[in-house]
Amino acid sequence: MSSKKDNLIVGLDIGTTKICAIVGNLTADGLDIVGIGTSPSKGLRKGVVINIESTVEAIKTALQEAELMAGCEIKSVFAGIAGGHIKGFNSQGVIAIKNREVTREDVRRVIDAAKAIAIPMDREVIHILPQEFIIDDQDGIKEPLGMSGVRLESKVHIVTGAVASAQNIIKSCNRAGVDVADIVLEQLASSESALTQDEKELGVAMVDIGGGTTDIAIFVDGAIKHTSVLSIGGNHLTNDIAVGLRTPMNEAEKIKQQTGCCLTSMVSRDETIEVPSVGGREPRELSRQLLAEILEPRVEEIFTLVNREIVRSGYEDLIASGVVITGGSAILPGMPELAEQIFNLPVRRGMPMGIGGLTDVVNSPIYATGVGLVKYGSRNLQSSNFKIGQENIFDKITNRMKEWFGEFF
Repeated sequence: MSSKKDNLIVGLDIGTTKICAIVGNLTADGLDIVGIGTSPSKGLRKGVVINIESTVEAIKTALQEAELMAGCEIKSVFAGIAGGHIKGFNSQGVIAIKNREVTREDVRRVIDAAKAIAIPMDREVIHILPQEFIIDDQDGIKEPLGMSGVRLESKVHIVTGAVASAQNIIKSCNRAGVDVADIVLEQLASSESALTQDEKELGVAMVDIGGGTTDIAIFVDGAIKHTSVLSIGGNHLTNDIAVGLRTPMNEAEKIKQQTGCCLTSMVSRDETIEVPSVGGREPRELSRQLLAEILEPRVEEIFTLVNREIVRSGYEDLIASGVVITGGSAILPGMPELAEQIFNLPVRRGMPMGIGGLTDVVNSPIYATGVGLVKYGSRNLQSSNFKIGQENIFDKITNRMKEWFGEFF
């Protein structure tokens, strides 16, 4: 690879409906998207790998397409992880500051103290995300280095996942011929690309509605406070259409994408759609309103479950800037309007922001996670000047020391 290509960062969004590889080039002016490849995903269910063979094939296809477009060879990727097994919780740690001035060593120790909790054998820590530091009762400190004090406390958000699911993602990538530079929680990635810094400061809930899962991340005061994954998503909508209109799944998916709408009030009475039948019968003409009547209750159910999760997290009064919905299903007409009715908050669709290059190609909620993975990767490459990563990928995934430094400094 030529020296110019050393700045390439690849995000691999391994989703239930599609696998998407996005290549970003880190330039002096920022991040340019230079390649993108997608492939339908058949080896996942609800965000978890259930068939390694088909996942490997899909990853290969997506990577080849992205390599062709970017004119490069992909060696390592930042892979997304999702699924109902992901659990996030808040923790805190306290230490005495050794020389009355906070050093990197102190920061590392206080994070160690916060992560000293019993985690079951079958789970591993995926992220330790610092929320704030407290020095001698002075809270709200984002950057404690060099400050004076006696006692240092840290508040962190810890995300854990099933070891097996993480291993299957790494295995699939390795068999497709690439290393995994890091595993990143999908909603954390999406929030990198779809949220503005102001929204994170004011308080925002990001809801990424994918094919198999709906991922939620809540930010307050610029830090992540709550994450959760619901095993419900766009595939449920497709399934409802297939059952309700008695049409094959792949046709139901097309109907959803082309004529779907999740608010009956937005559809006029006389609009019709042609619905292919099963088993070689004649296609039928049905009213588009019927389609909206099938979709509306299901979308309402998804948002009601999300709302319940936000209330359960205890942050519902703190998300002043509202809700951002992203992910493929967010494209459905009527989504933000219906969400506003249920959340009683302003809702907008989240598109990937803050990038150059092929912006018109990735300008869709579908690519929020993929672009976010690239942004996450670029931030963590820039910020941690360790470039040892290549030879000890597994050490890195297990001890993850480097990554916290990335998330701190």
